[in-house]
Amino acid sequence: MKNNLFKISVLFLGTASFLSSCGSSEKQEVVAEDVAPPMEIITATKEKLSTELRIPAELAGFQQVDIYAKVSSFVKELKVDIGTQVKKGQLLMVLEAPEISSQLAAAESRLRSQEAVYMTSNSTYKRILETSKVEGTVSKNDLEQSEGRKNSDYAQLQAAKASYKEIQNVQGYLQIRAPFDGVIAARNVNLGAYVGPSGKGSELPLFTIQQQEKLRLSVYIPELYTGYLKSGDELSFNVKSLPGRTFKAKIARMSGALDSKFRSERVEMDVINDTKRLLPGMVAEVLLPLKAQDSNYVVPKTAVVTSSEGIYVLKIQDGKTLRVPVQKGREIEDRVEIFGEIPENMQLVKAASEEIKDGTSVK
Repeated sequence: MKNNLFKISVLFLGTASFLSSCGSSEKQEVVAEDVAPPMEIITATKEKLSTELRIPAELAGFQQVDIYAKVSSFVKELKVDIGTQVKKGQLLMVLEAPEISSQLAAAESRLRSQEAVYMTSNSTYKRILETSKVEGTVSKNDLEQSEGRKNSDYAQLQAAKASYKEIQNVQGYLQIRAPFDGVIAARNVNLGAYVGPSGKGSELPLFTIQQQEKLRLSVYIPELYTGYLKSGDELSFNVKSLPGRTFKAKIARMSGALDSKFRSERVEMDVINDTKRLLPGMVAEVLLPLKAQDSNYVVPKTAVVTSSEGIYVLKIQDGKTLRVPVQKGREIEDRVEIFGEIPENMQLVKAASEEIKDGTSVK
């Protein structure tokens, strides 16, 4: 009897303990559902973001040209060398081509001969024309033949003049002159060297001339930043060979199109180089100020999620999270510009992540 009472009491205590534990777990679940995970909330605000970007650039002569020989010839005289300052039209080199002199002499001989032929035929035609004024002295056919001969000889004379002038122009190519004021930056020939428009003598240019008093600074602006620049903006730049020196130049030309390979726009600035401290070919570093025209929304980088589903922020609406697609702009340290359908004073989750789904309750 006592044993049975003992078993009943143990069973009762076990059942009560089980029911108590079940009630406790259900209560914990209810509490867990009611209490939302804590999240730090921020308000998206607008501001004008101002940053600076350093981009490599290259200095080049404002004008630069490689000079080649127009005709096959030999170097007879060299008037300049590397580093020589030259003026427009100055004689740089004299070439020699004996066959061109022979061609010119032959063309001049043909010209003189054709002039004599034309003078004779023209004189004959004039005499026949005068005689034909007396009726019955000269037939109409003879007059027409004489006029035809005169016109043919005149055409031959014009052809001889054109041929002579052409060879004269070719002979003019034997004198190499400077196309503009500049400096001889390279010389690749010596006296007696063979040069020509094709073959071994044309592998390298005779001279390279650069205009160095004015330089051209070229820089490629990435697509993301092209909207922050316009013609006339003044930019600063420096070069490694002159540490501590800062130079300024204004934007003179913008290509207005993006390079298909690098997706960037070519921008050129004119640099006055009276002191000759800057040299063509130097690599420069341009300081690009990025000043926004309008105020944009700027948020911490942690508030923007980049995933396979896209780029978005977590908006707080009615106490729950809601994903809002956005586009990223400039990134500065721990902040980033965002663009999209963003209402004023929108509240966002500061530390957003992919694990936070839509509809998550926010405390």
